[in-house]
Amino acid sequence: MTWPATTRYGLDTAPGGLGLVQDLLNTVAAGSPRGPDMLDDLERAQAWVNDATAQWSAVTGQPVPEVVLDHGGLEELRAFRDDLHRLTAAAHDQAPEEGTITTVLHTATAALQLGEDGLVRLDPRGTGWRRLASLILVATFEGQRADTRRRLKTCRNPRCRAAFYDRSRNNSGVWHDVKSCGNAANLRAYRARQRANT
Repeated sequence: MTWPATTRYGLDTAPGGLGLVQDLLNTVAAGSPRGPDMLDDLERAQAWVNDATAQWSAVTGQPVPEVVLDHGGLEELRAFRDDLHRLTAAAHDQAPEEGTITTVLHTATAALQLGEDGLVRLDPRGTGWRRLASLILVATFEGQRADTRRRLKTCRNPRCRAAFYDRSRNNSGVWHDVKSCGNAANLRAYRARQRANT
């Protein structure tokens, strides 16, 4: 079992539940060659949800959550994904100013549960797309706590937009693949500078 949206671009996956966040981001039409938007229609979106939640279950050891989408929920899920994608891209372009007020874009419900093993866990709640949003926000929160969330980035190439997990030592990666996206962008910038100097 693999993450369906991320592996279609041949990308390394983020660790643990953060892989679900990366996979949602990679449902957009991205990469080279450009894959279709996996949330474009209800049947394709439901197939992605089924595969992605099964993979989430495999990496977290938790039961596969039942998530059934409807047309209205699919629109909400796309809006959620697009906001998450925009914010993931912006997070590495600018640091938030101190004292700024944060606008809440999306909310989801989760419960704190004490297990037989003595550990407290966040248990995602809700139905339909809201349950999936809860899973993703819980995974994002856990990634923030583990300091792995900052390594989840989107390719700086606007023609690509693939979400990748930056495994570089100093977390300095900006391209999902330097050969396909980085070299092309650097060549375009070089040629633009050459034209400007003539």
